[in-house]
Amino acid sequence: MTFRPALTASALALAAAATPALAQESARQNAQEIVVTAQRENATEVTNGGDAGVLGNKHAADLAFSIRSFEESLILNQQPLTLGEVLENDPTVRTGYGFGNASELFVIRGFALNGDDVGVNGLYGVAPRQIVAPELYGSVQVLNGASAFLNGAAPGGSTIGGSVNLKLKRAGYDPLTRATIGYNADAHFGGSFDLARRFGANGQWGLRVNGAHRDGETAVEREDRRTQVIGGALDYDGGSFRAALDLAYQQVRVDSLRPKVTLGAGLAALPAVPEANANYAQDFAYTEMRDVFGTLSLEWDIADNALLYAKAGARDGREEGLYAGLTIVDAATGDANGTALYVPRTDNNEAAEAGIRVDLGETVTHEIVFGASASWQTNRNAYDFRYGPGFAGYATNLYDTPQVAVPASSLVGGDLDDPYPIAKSRLWSAFASDTIGLWDDRVLITGGLRLQTIHSRAYSYFGGGLETVYDDSAVTPVAGIVVKPIPFVSLYANRIEALEQGPTAPLEPGLENPGEMLAPRKSTQYEAGAKLALGRFLYAGLAFYEVERPGDGAVTGPGGTLRYGYVGRQRHRGIEFTVNGEPVEGLRLIAGLSTIDAERGDGGEATGVPGFAANANLEWDTPFLPGLTLTGRMTHTGKQWADAANTLRLDDWTVFDLGARYVVVAGDRPVTLRLTVDNVADTRYWASGYDSFSPSLLQGRPRTVNASVSVDF
Repeated sequence: MTFRPALTASALALAAAATPALAQESARQNAQEIVVTAQRENATEVTNGGDAGVLGNKHAADLAFSIRSFEESLILNQQPLTLGEVLENDPTVRTGYGFGNASELFVIRGFALNGDDVGVNGLYGVAPRQIVAPELYGSVQVLNGASAFLNGAAPGGSTIGGSVNLKLKRAGYDPLTRATIGYNADAHFGGSFDLARRFGANGQWGLRVNGAHRDGETAVEREDRRTQVIGGALDYDGGSFRAALDLAYQQVRVDSLRPKVTLGAGLAALPAVPEANANYAQDFAYTEMRDVFGTLSLEWDIADNALLYAKAGARDGREEGLYAGLTIVDAATGDANGTALYVPRTDNNEAAEAGIRVDLGETVTHEIVFGASASWQTNRNAYDFRYGPGFAGYATNLYDTPQVAVPASSLVGGDLDDPYPIAKSRLWSAFASDTIGLWDDRVLITGGLRLQTIHSRAYSYFGGGLETVYDDSAVTPVAGIVVKPIPFVSLYANRIEALEQGPTAPLEPGLENPGEMLAPRKSTQYEAGAKLALGRFLYAGLAFYEVERPGDGAVTGPGGTLRYGYVGRQRHRGIEFTVNGEPVEGLRLIAGLSTIDAERGDGGEATGVPGFAANANLEWDTPFLPGLTLTGRMTHTGKQWADAANTLRLDDWTVFDLGARYVVVAGDRPVTLRLTVDNVADTRYWASGYDSFSPSLLQGRPRTVNASVSVDF
């Protein structure tokens, strides 16, 4: 009778002694699970597919086009300051600057995509100009090739070689509460927050709010950037009816922006590249931009096989800048002529699209789309050329830049205090397409037409009077085919066009038609390729393409008169190969290469277009230390011409980036530590020679250290 109490007492004593050990073991297992989960969720991700315009969201394997999406995990891990730094991961895209300011442009298939023509949630004219801060976006989608049918004509007419669409962040079905603090060399500090929740009995309501503030000097000496963004998204998913309202605010100021280097006439050689972190800007130079923008999206499944959709967006943008440029007059010494330009500007843009998508048939399927789109843009600006007396500018030097006072005003156009409209444009279109599916959709054939009208008005800087009216239309067809001989292989081909507003004849003596706007210019693309899709393990795409675009210039007419018009053709041929995935568990790859033969109508080669480019980005979750991820990236760009005469050529360049992420647990919360070093060797190089106006060079970024700490609550 005494045995059981004794045994029970002994068991209780042993259990009490073992409880701390079991609790410690449970805590260790819980911490390991948190680390593994956080490391997997932080994995840099590329999605093979995206928003294909009127065709809707599609996997790349089902499209006769090349499309991929860089997701928000990549933006969080790489800590980019601009959209261009995100697109550096794409071997088919290279980044330059626009004319005389901080505006990023993107060279795709040898043609420029201006920052003004970047889309937001599938609408043009809504994205901020010049610089886009990446923190607000859950996905950056790149469509290679012309897209006049898919997306409509871009207001700026620059989507000839490809397009970029930004998707604002929305709430997922997992709660998110994240805070991040970051550092970017030399003295650029910032922080961000990201909150997401779903509400309602079935989580039908979603709310996401995120924002960031960054300020301080970058790795370029004296260049200072301040960025403030905040965005919010409210969405409703009621099953058959879905709606989303996205609103965002961005303010960016850049002081002493390192400018592009314009090449003066008669140079026999390129200037040597300055020190990697050198800045030849003037301290008086700045640009400041403020944008309020947003979209409203509605979708209604009016039947099991029919979707009615509509979306609208708007942007109110205000900016001003005092830009300082320099033109090299002696390549050996770096002597240059400096100029300044003050520009105030406002933009008021609206865009809308509506359509219906219907699925029909069983043995032979049809996905039929009908719809229409429109956009309205009003630009108000003025200018003040501050070149000093006689437009002489000021003496400066690329390698030893003296700081000078702002030159005196030389020529003013418009009202600097209250700019009036200088340009108004209205674009509208109607579209229809049918994608026919055969043999269980192993063959998909797409055909479609879009009727597009471009109406624009240009007003005088001197008094605001109407100067020119442009109103013209064009039809842009599309034809594409996808064949899947085996489940994980897609063969495809397409014929599609790009559409841009026609150029304006220059105001030059001897021309019969100075100031005349030419008819819309259409470029034609032929593309064929293959895609290999093995789930998350590997995705590869191979594309062969040719793009032809009418050239423009003065041609001799009857009687020997000169008339400005379309003459010759610019032809770009190329090959693109991209690959991404996780071929071995814990090892992720984003890589690819691009080759381009870009020939102008006169037989010369296009400027600023590298003949070869390649990227390789690797991530490795180390098995020897759970939570540690090592990263590395190689970016290579081949030689490119800097001048139209093809006498000045940029050297090829290669830079390497290294980094690491480490996930630890603090109070049952994952904490992610990130450290990356871009351009580890501090290589100095001319990154780009692309410019639409005059030969110029853009210097590559110096060694840049990035560090951040994120806590998920």
